[in-house]
Amino acid sequence: MDHPRTPATRSRRRRRATLLAVAALTAAATTLAPAATAGPPRGPAAPTAPDLGPNVVVFDPSMPVADIQARVDQIHAQQVDAEMGTARYSLLFLPGEYGTTEQPLQMKVGYYTEVAGLGASPTDVTVHGKIETYNRCLSPDPENPNCIALVNFWRTLSNLTIDINGTGQDDCRRTANFWAVSQAVSLRRVNVLADEGDPGFSLMDYCTAGPQFASGGFIADSRFGDVTNGSQQQWLTRNSEVRSWSNAVWNQVFAGVEGAPDDATFPDPPYTTLDQNPLSREKPYLYVDERGRWHVRVPEAREGTRGITWADGMTPGRSVPLRDFHVAKPGDKVQTINSQLARGKHLLLTPGVYDVARSIEVKRAGTVVLGMGHATLTSVDGAVPLRVADVRGAIIAGVTIDAGPQESPVLLQVGKAPRGGGHGPSGQEADHRGRGHDKGRGLDPITLSDVYFRVGGPHRGSTDVALRIDADDVLVDHTWVWRADHGVEGFTEGVNGDTERWRTNIGRTGVVVTGDDVTATGLFVEHFQRHNTVWEGERGRVVLYQNELPYDPPTQADWTEPDGTLGWAGYKVGDKVREHQLWGGGVYVFNQNNPSIITENGFEVPQRPGVRLTHVMTVNLSAGTIRHVVNGVGGQVDNSNTGTPSFITQYP
Repeated sequence: MDHPRTPATRSRRRRRATLLAVAALTAAATTLAPAATAGPPRGPAAPTAPDLGPNVVVFDPSMPVADIQARVDQIHAQQVDAEMGTARYSLLFLPGEYGTTEQPLQMKVGYYTEVAGLGASPTDVTVHGKIETYNRCLSPDPENPNCIALVNFWRTLSNLTIDINGTGQDDCRRTANFWAVSQAVSLRRVNVLADEGDPGFSLMDYCTAGPQFASGGFIADSRFGDVTNGSQQQWLTRNSEVRSWSNAVWNQVFAGVEGAPDDATFPDPPYTTLDQNPLSREKPYLYVDERGRWHVRVPEAREGTRGITWADGMTPGRSVPLRDFHVAKPGDKVQTINSQLARGKHLLLTPGVYDVARSIEVKRAGTVVLGMGHATLTSVDGAVPLRVADVRGAIIAGVTIDAGPQESPVLLQVGKAPRGGGHGPSGQEADHRGRGHDKGRGLDPITLSDVYFRVGGPHRGSTDVALRIDADDVLVDHTWVWRADHGVEGFTEGVNGDTERWRTNIGRTGVVVTGDDVTATGLFVEHFQRHNTVWEGERGRVVLYQNELPYDPPTQADWTEPDGTLGWAGYKVGDKVREHQLWGGGVYVFNQNNPSIITENGFEVPQRPGVRLTHVMTVNLSAGTIRHVVNGVGGQVDNSNTGTPSFITQYP
């Protein structure tokens, strides 16, 4: 895909006054080199630096740019191709400025890497340079290098300012800060300094050979100048500011975004724009105050929001001292973690992989579980890695949950499943008659932010359901629920091992919601073996839904419902539901293991006035057929119209 070149980087006139470096607190030693310490703090002696484990690296502005550059380059070289690896990193920047006009700091971010500022506001940390992710070229064939971002998963950028400076880069690279990513990647609290004519922020990498495809993604609470969407198939931007947005491909959604494009001519282009975001709560974040004390800021929930939270000062919410957290490390016993949670501690999961043979139990209202560097909980012996009770204001953020080889009933359980009811082996829908609803708790919902799920990929894995929500008043703010379509398990039977994958990596349903008043902003669910998402609760709201049906059914019989319906809809709203809303939804088909397979509907919902779908579509990606978009309505997508969606503007 050709992309117009923007003017090369011009010299900067704007510069922020250097902030006073905070605290001689930093960083736990890393496996490759220790982090340096900052200058002395103001006021009383700094507290002891927290021990956050070997894979947390804390930088301060007094460090030479060359030293920081060498360290981040070293980590990127290790992580750039480590898609199924076990290393996890958190790279943290104390308040101040990094890089200069002549010597910019130009970082690249690989797998399982978190880059974050440690200021109370994104403006407290400024990187003069770039923070980027490029396409990976997956083929050694120079004639067809297959340069794409379709598997650029699991990385995070947050809470800092980028003053884009491409000094020393080639003419193409200087035109933008490139963030070519796909699912399980978030941009939160990012402030991009961009005057008219300055380089923009590009969500595709147009500087490599093709095909340059990308499949993200998520932005929240951020400020940008000009954004190039390019080849991004779908994207959610919420509660942010943009000066311009270049284009849409299939499903670009905006909620509460100042400067968002108009969607009046949908599907040409396929924008979906909500003036306000119905419910939001920003993800908790670490920060260091002027005395060098570490805290976690826990933002408050808000309804009907628009724009960023930090325009007039610190994001509204509460600050929790880090001493109120149990700081866990891989290898810690779940019994110890649960004991600390029962005593009222919050939980900070430092980077790494945690083998979980019994559930981590979150039972107290207001508990915060915050993962660093894509901390990963892996089920052992069929355990449910994480359970959250039906309590007010519990927050789970920044955690990845993996299925293990022995099948789990669920990977994350929120609330308690109704007795004998709900979606499950019986196939019976939950009955909500008589269930109470705490209207006041809608402003302090249980919140899941950047919580990701994986069934297969780095190892064999199985679960009946990945995410199950049986509590009322829950906010899901960006999740990717993925039954892996590729990995390193060693499967050989079928196309790319798909037949063996289908029989071994069991993942029947991705998301089940029986709770009422559940809202999801950024719900990405892929490749499960029955309905990918089943929604049985009342008054559910979803802002952007992205689904790809499974690649790997061996036969049509394997992909047929018990009543004879061909295939399982990617999004299923229960027959008893009376109120439900979806804005911006897409179901894609790529049945590579058997391209003759047919799916009747992408979406299935009850036909009631209170159930409304706005801007939904299906698309064929060169294998398989979806006959209708929703409930027998909408045109067929198949190999005769590959890449051309079938759109429904409003249903019913």
